[in-house]
Amino acid sequence: MESATRVNGTSPSPDDARPHRPEALFFPNQRNTRNVSGGRALYGALRSSESARRWTVRSGIALAVGLATGLLATDWRIGATFAILTLVGIAVYKSRRESEVPRWRKPGAAQRKTEAQLKVMKQLGYRVLHARSVPGGNGQIDHFIVGRRGAFAIDSESWDKRLPLRNKLEQLYHGRFNKNDRIDEALEEAKRAEEAINAELGREIKVRASLAIYGPGMPWDSHRLRGVDIITGTKVRKWLRSGRDRLTDTEIEEIYQAAKRALPPRY
Repeated sequence: MESATRVNGTSPSPDDARPHRPEALFFPNQRNTRNVSGGRALYGALRSSESARRWTVRSGIALAVGLATGLLATDWRIGATFAILTLVGIAVYKSRRESEVPRWRKPGAAQRKTEAQLKVMKQLGYRVLHARSVPGGNGQIDHFIVGRRGAFAIDSESWDKRLPLRNKLEQLYHGRFNKNDRIDEALEEAKRAEEAINAELGREIKVRASLAIYGPGMPWDSHRLRGVDIITGTKVRKWLRSGRDRLTDTEIEEIYQAAKRALPPRY
């Protein structure tokens, strides 16, 4: 007589018969790990989760700071407060340093600063692409953004803060240096991106060219010059939220998906 444990002609494996280890409740992909002790399996599960590792390290640092502060102040409440503040501070610092594009992890990169501002815009319904190639050339669009107020191609620049930026007779000057070539380049990249996206969509949209400049002082938050918006780098988020709504949620998603196909990643 066949065993009652046989179902549909199959027998349960020895692994199925064993109860799941405690770590398997939190890391299901580790349930089938064989010939590994419970401690090593738990360590492997934690290691496989990048997010868990980061937060473990951060929590350990915050705990150490809290304990040291509490012992020095002889008050556990002060220690707990410092531990929480340390954890929050680390989270904020790391969120500003981390980038979706590996090349932009260099501290002080203008592109990374703009990317940090655009993370907030994502929460407001904007769709964002970083470091996209421009068809028909070697150019790069640092940030392609599409939201209710349109589609934008933003290049981020870091210039010498000791030299002022000014508009003189429709010419952009950084100190005594004429920067119109950079304006023309940004405009050309946006036009090529616009053409590629229009071909992908099968209809026409406008892609607005802009330069986000960090460093030099400017007499404006944003200024349109020769078809390109010149923006104070720290005001990108404010600039994107100005103006009137033009696109619906459906149009935003269509343009975003077309841009992903038409503008390949640079890296």
